[in-house]
Order: sequence, then C-alpha cells, then structure tokens
Amino acid sequence: MRIVIQRVTEASVGIDGEVCSSIGTGMMVLVGVEHGDTTDDVEWLIGKTVALRIFDDEAGVMNRSVKDVGGDVLAVSQFTLTASTRKGNRPSYIRAAGHDVAVPLYEAYCTGLETALGRKVGHGVFGADMKVSLVNDGPVTIIIDSKLRE
Repeated sequence: MRIVIQRVTEASVGIDGEVCSSIGTGMMVLVGVEHGDTTDDVEWLIGKTVALRIFDDEAGVMNRSVKDVGGDVLAVSQFTLTASTRKGNRPSYIRAAGHDVAVPLYEAYCTGLETALGRKVGHGVFGADMKVSLVNDGPVTIIIDSKLRE
C-alpha cells in the first residue's frame, strides 16, 4: 500500500457537486492499494499515520502527531498512486488491486484510524469520481510505502 499524507488546515472531498466529507486542521491521506497488500500493510500504515510527528510543538518544531494535536483525518482512495511510469508516458495501473481486495483494505485502514484516534475519520467513496480540495500547511507532504517500510 502507498499513502500520501498532507498536513492541512482544511480539506474536503466532493462527489457530483456535493461535499461528502470535510475536515479542519489535520491530515489529508490518499490511499493506494496494490496486488499483494494485506491487513499487515494496513496495520503498519495505521501505526505510522497516527504516530507521524508532522505538527509543530510550542517551539515550532515538527514534534507532534495528529493524535497529539487532536487533528482530523480525511482518507481518500486513489488507485493512481500505484502507477508505473517505467515505460512510455502513459501510466500503467497494472499494480492496482481490484475492488475485491482494495475496498476491504481501504475500509480497514479508515476503521483502524478511527479506533486508533478515538474519533471519526472522513473519507471519500471508493471508485467514485471525486473532487478533492485542500490547503496544504507548510507545505508538508509525506509519501509512505508499506512494502519499503520507510
């Protein structure tokens, strides 16, 4: 699984002109599920997401997690994170997991975040044509791949 975490002051996702989820200060997380991903990948990413220290402490140093600051999380599925651009200029999405694998893992990630944070996590609708808006704070953007574990 690959996720892209952006520290935000606000973020929202809309479908057909209607906002289906929005947050204030916190994290916008884009989630891509690949063939071979398992619940182990989900659990590892939940731990990383909740503990990632990208929020400023009183000294202005990124030393606090989203849990520490009581921030919100908006998680949106994005199969294009699995793109390969190795050959040519048209991305290949052959690594993307099918709905039968990706939907349960994406939902497990969202549910696991809610449990770990003790609060509701905003989300999009898997497979929908979504419009995502955000104000990246910093900007701070972190890419995490569960296979690389870095």
